[in-house]
Amino acid sequence: MSAVTGIGPVVPAGTGTRKRVRGRWNKTLVAGLVLFGLIVLCAACASLLSSYDPIKQNLGATFLTPGSPGHLLGTDELGRDVLSRLLYGARVDLRVGVLAVVSPFIIGSLIGLIAGWFGGWIDAIIGRIVDIVIAFPFLVLVITLVFTMGPGTTSIYTAITLVGWVAYCRIVRGQVLIVKEQEYAMAARASGLPTWRILLRHVLPNVVLQAIVFSMSDIVLTLLAIVTLGYLGLGVPAPTPDWGTMIQEGQQFILTKWYMSTIPGLAVVLTGLALALIADGIVEKANQ
Repeated sequence: MSAVTGIGPVVPAGTGTRKRVRGRWNKTLVAGLVLFGLIVLCAACASLLSSYDPIKQNLGATFLTPGSPGHLLGTDELGRDVLSRLLYGARVDLRVGVLAVVSPFIIGSLIGLIAGWFGGWIDAIIGRIVDIVIAFPFLVLVITLVFTMGPGTTSIYTAITLVGWVAYCRIVRGQVLIVKEQEYAMAARASGLPTWRILLRHVLPNVVLQAIVFSMSDIVLTLLAIVTLGYLGLGVPAPTPDWGTMIQEGQQFILTKWYMSTIPGLAVVLTGLALALIADGIVEKANQ
């Protein structure tokens, strides 16, 4: 029988600490953060990992295979170093991919918060707009908008924001419909607090987790959209390197120079895997 004190049963020293440490982290989340951190670190240290200019041509050193002296991942049809283009392309794609999710996340979360809390005609109007947007495939609509506005990062940001906010709106709205019936939300309303304070301080922190989890997978979808736009020639303008452009340029040489398309393709897969692991890890953490 365990000894009893005024605050409860005594447990072996360190047991509670070990449980808290185990509950604080999980392998999936750590693996995702480490993998994504390495990708970001490589992109940030591009100038240290490769001494070549990613856009400088060297027609005397074209189609060098991976492992060639001075060119770890070889060169392309214009003699540009593949490793350098891969690293600098990661800078562009990761920056655009992450930033392109921020606006839809903020806008969609706030609209969903308003729709779910107030309901009525406000919710009905927002619901109709959401239904219209989601009637079209995400990627098709983004490509159409970028094609209409012209290639470039500004067009990409605008197109993804116009299309992507609806997913966050639906997620947050659904959570708000549940939360506003909870006792603490009803108590906040009964206390006479301003609506904006109730929404931002008491409701939003309790409904935003699902939107954050979705944002991890949404970055993957956005990254794929950026790569697709680059492949179609609607992405980041040349000569700035990006993974989609690298895949498109290497496609015509895929049978003999497989590395030109395969390496940037693997970079996209690894980045998507890292973000998927982070999302799964956050879900596991929330359910602990």
